[in-house]
Amino acid sequence: MSNLDNRIANADQLLTTDIDKFCESATELYSNISKPVLDIFIYVYRLTVNLGGKTPSILMLYLLFAGIFLTRLRRPTGRLTVEEQKLEGEFRYVNSRLITNSEEVAFYQGNVREKLTLLASYSKLRSHLRKFLEFRVSMGIVDNIVGKYFASIVGFYAVSIPFFTKNHPLLSGEQSGQRLQAYYTYGRMLIKLAEAIGRLVLAGREMSRLAGFTARMTELIKVLGDLNKGTYERTMVNGNSLTPNGDGDASAAAGSFGPNKGIMCFEDNIIRFEKVPLVTPNGDVLLKELTFEVKSGTNVLVCGPNGCGKSSLFRILGELWPTWGGKVTKPSRGKLFYIPQRPYMTLGSLRDQIIYPHTRDDMRRLGRSDEDLLHFLDIVQLTYLEQRENGLDAIEDWIDVLSGGEKQRIAMARLFYHKPQFAILDECTSAVSVDVEGKMYSYCREAGITLFTVSHRKSLWVHHDYYLQFDGRGNYEFETIDQDKEHFGS
Repeated sequence: MSNLDNRIANADQLLTTDIDKFCESATELYSNISKPVLDIFIYVYRLTVNLGGKTPSILMLYLLFAGIFLTRLRRPTGRLTVEEQKLEGEFRYVNSRLITNSEEVAFYQGNVREKLTLLASYSKLRSHLRKFLEFRVSMGIVDNIVGKYFASIVGFYAVSIPFFTKNHPLLSGEQSGQRLQAYYTYGRMLIKLAEAIGRLVLAGREMSRLAGFTARMTELIKVLGDLNKGTYERTMVNGNSLTPNGDGDASAAAGSFGPNKGIMCFEDNIIRFEKVPLVTPNGDVLLKELTFEVKSGTNVLVCGPNGCGKSSLFRILGELWPTWGGKVTKPSRGKLFYIPQRPYMTLGSLRDQIIYPHTRDDMRRLGRSDEDLLHFLDIVQLTYLEQRENGLDAIEDWIDVLSGGEKQRIAMARLFYHKPQFAILDECTSAVSVDVEGKMYSYCREAGITLFTVSHRKSLWVHHDYYLQFDGRGNYEFETIDQDKEHFGS
């Protein structure tokens, strides 16, 4: 969602906080409405039987008009609730971003700059909350006046009507004491009815707040549904980058160029791009057409400057980004494996780091054993981890325990365990020594794992058969590697 669609900002806030508040508000609404509705039904029935329909009818009309009046006054509540959650999400994002990158901020001495960003986000949230609270206080005063005091006044007036009516059929012939007793009894009933109506009117306050959360939930469900169908909405870049021909005429190419306009075919042991443009989700064309074919057993070295399209190529291969044209032939997603420069270390044991995302039961179903995992650790020269950490069942905070090079070697052991048809290695051996790196690449060749490697290390040329080089200006070159020549600059 964060990559493809910009209708929702800070989706994590929606998934963690807003859903919880929506559910809490919905359950409170039931308890706030069910009891008053039951009271209203009972008292209206009793008063109608004893005093006729005029008295409860006046109160029900008051309920109707009071509800309409308060609903119109509360109209901004839903919008203010949505804005509150949005600003709270932005503030949480700024905090989490600062925590994640605290070391880099300290190195750059960016504390003053980050403090300004943090305070700006906090100030917006605080000023909005102050405005929202002022609105809620004023609405609370109006709610109490309309839902309690005016309701009681109207109630006493309504219950008094029969007692001021001459020759009322229910009260004729009664003594003054009996009439006073009846007035007190029905007056109490009417007060209870007025209180129930007041509680129901006040419950509209929660309904207005719930409406804001409901709008957020509805938008989340809609966007997730659209993404699952392969459609998304994103603000497109302006200018000539909207068409592969660079002529700026987006409508002319609309039939063959656009999100999900490309063809995706699935076939084992081959990756083929046929006139596929590399385009970011916001419509920025990095490469007009890309055509190449790689079969299993043919390793490819991918290089080029930052922002030239390397990551876009891999995101299209991983089906994370849509194809804007052409035809892509590739194995199914489960037969591709991606290893980034900073590999992800999951929570759990040392075994879990190697078999991720599989569980131990998955490992057994595949016929793998702990001896296989130790063999993979031996290839990447990490057997000392198993001895140092008391076996494969050792549980540590692996993100902090392992060095950068150890994490990269764990990721390569993970690759050997899964043994996919194709693997994308994105600078994932940058912190590994050349001899260990060569051993890992040799094992991939033996295991039949075909590699797409992003790297500028000259030592890797011997392990690859082709190179795919982007120049960052919309051109590329796909040629056989000549081991006697240097194809790549720095």
